[in-house]
Amino acid sequence: MVDILRYKQLGLVNTRVLFEKAMKGGYAVPAYNFNNMEQLQGIIIGCVESKSPVILQVSGSARKYANPIFLPYMAMGAVQMARALGADIPIALHLDHGDSFELAKSCIDSGFSSVMLDGSHYPFEENAALTRQVVDYAHQREVTVEGELGVLAGVEDKVSHEVSHYTKPEEVEAFVAKTGVDSLAISIGTSHGAYKFKVKAGEEVPPLRFDILAEIEKRVPDFPIVLHGASAVMPEYVRMINAFGGKMDDAVGIPEEQLRKAAGSAVCKINIDSDGRLAMTAVIRKVFAENPAEFDPRKYLAETITAMKAICVARYEAFGTAGNADRIRVKSLAAMQVAYDAGELAQQVN
Repeated sequence: MVDILRYKQLGLVNTRVLFEKAMKGGYAVPAYNFNNMEQLQGIIIGCVESKSPVILQVSGSARKYANPIFLPYMAMGAVQMARALGADIPIALHLDHGDSFELAKSCIDSGFSSVMLDGSHYPFEENAALTRQVVDYAHQREVTVEGELGVLAGVEDKVSHEVSHYTKPEEVEAFVAKTGVDSLAISIGTSHGAYKFKVKAGEEVPPLRFDILAEIEKRVPDFPIVLHGASAVMPEYVRMINAFGGKMDDAVGIPEEQLRKAAGSAVCKINIDSDGRLAMTAVIRKVFAENPAEFDPRKYLAETITAMKAICVARYEAFGTAGNADRIRVKSLAAMQVAYDAGELAQQVN
């Protein structure tokens, strides 16, 4: 039998405190999907460098890949790494696209501080009932819950839909009241994956439906809204992938100016997954193309940490999150880099 862990034992916070501050400050907190140690290190270094809070998130399949027993201790390691770099930043661990009560419960009992129940593919009442079941279990343990109304097109892990169904504002108020969720993911035109729209790179993408978002804000004022499928699919990484043997000619994402506008509204959480995957793939392809004899994973995976950090810093600045880690106490970047290069982090943590 696996011991039950609670997120406070790991040094984590739930998302309620992050969203309250984001709502007052008019910014959004990026939620970064990660699958391995290198992505996680890049995220944490980016948080510390930009003095920002962070939501670390994994899907059910990513949790299985990283190992459900191992994963909470990766999150605890992230907390300790940030502290070793001189920053006591708020860090949440979130289940992305949980599809059952059993999965949500397992995550809560293994140290997650926030979970999502995605019942958006069910009829309204079934979605609300399942979400309420998760909320009742989670709230007894001070864990926050994200629900979803509306369907996003695209593919991400096991989540796949060919077309979007925009969230109906008239359903939002009833859903929030029935379920007691702490935040709600909505569909206003974002899309999962790296091929978000049926347009070619360089062509204009459809604008987000800010009219739907505005109506939702009227119906549930001061309530945290979440955007999924919001990677910008950064063109520099797509170009790098294609330059070094890849084939992603029509990959296109959400324009940064639209994400920045969303971050100034009730949107408190914006999910970033594809950008991290693209950055890692791009730099690994480049290393192998330029150094075909290289076989040391430490050499090429170190490049992915730097790439992931750069994405985090860029998103924090774009969403207005930078500088909003209220528990921050950061060393100079020069001192951080010296400690990191010297391998002193483990010594400081111990």
